[in-house]
Amino acid sequence: MNILINCPSKFNLKSNGLNKIGGIESLNIALAKKLSNINFNVTLSTICAKKTKINKLLNLPIKTIKLKKNNLNFDIIISSNDATIFSYFPNAKKFIWLHNPLQIEKALRKKQFFPLLNSRPKAIFVSSYLESITSKLLLFKKRIVIPNFLLPDFTNKTINFKRKQIFVWSVQRNKGLSETIEVWIKKIYPFYKNAEFHIFGDNNFFNKSDKKKLILKNIFFMGRVSKLILRRSYNKSLAMICLGYDETFCLNALEANSCGLPVLTFAKTALNSFVINNHNGFIAKDYFDLSVIIIKMINLNKIKKHKLINNSINTSKKYHLNTIISKWLKII
Repeated sequence: MNILINCPSKFNLKSNGLNKIGGIESLNIALAKKLSNINFNVTLSTICAKKTKINKLLNLPIKTIKLKKNNLNFDIIISSNDATIFSYFPNAKKFIWLHNPLQIEKALRKKQFFPLLNSRPKAIFVSSYLESITSKLLLFKKRIVIPNFLLPDFTNKTINFKRKQIFVWSVQRNKGLSETIEVWIKKIYPFYKNAEFHIFGDNNFFNKSDKKKLILKNIFFMGRVSKLILRRSYNKSLAMICLGYDETFCLNALEANSCGLPVLTFAKTALNSFVINNHNGFIAKDYFDLSVIIIKMINLNKIKKHKLINNSINTSKKYHLNTIISKWLKII
């Protein structure tokens, strides 16, 4: 069976593991590799300059796919957030893998509405939340929820129970970050001088002068780092702060759980069904409540900390690719 996995982003197979590659791109590479390893003929199409091949998996530029459509044959197409590729292969079985919201206005603006209407693909949603907010006027042949999976970078690790008083923020969006920093400055730092707040990502919202001042309050801007460095940081930290704004799945929270990090959140959007209060994280009502939970985490005894670590890791195991792949194989 010939499968095309289409992801219209600038990357290739050799980009895997680099700090510039995003979650959607990493998920496409991992799924392509997994299906290739179980003896499907898989082609990954991306925005890239030239052909790349690793083992049996072929990565072709999308331009090449479109230009040579008459010489190519695909039984199945799995395309991330993009329906335009479907018109080139009318006889293929079509799945649109939706990672982000796609309402009618956005579908028209992104020139996706009419390709969707003409091809009538089956829609794969990464969460029930995303499925629930996607317009029913988008007439998919079928609506299916298959959750995202844990990437290989965050599997097969030893468990570290010796944690430092480090709280991490690795969401790329800044919504809620200023308020969380204010909570840290007023409610945490004055009383817990050993506690640290590590913020990952570009964070261009803050200038160099602001960042220098915040270091004095044990708030550190770590920049954009590789998955390896991020995993090492997670593995020694106490908790992740992920408020849950605009999350259609939140791969960051899953990766944190896999390293034994409970997630501190407002449980908005997709995190509402992912985080179970006092199990693999804590749900705060507001920013004051968030400060109370951070202090509670700092003061937890060893038994409760170990239980949270184990619960978080066990939650992440439900999302291992070896488990989730069965859902993909069922629809294929």
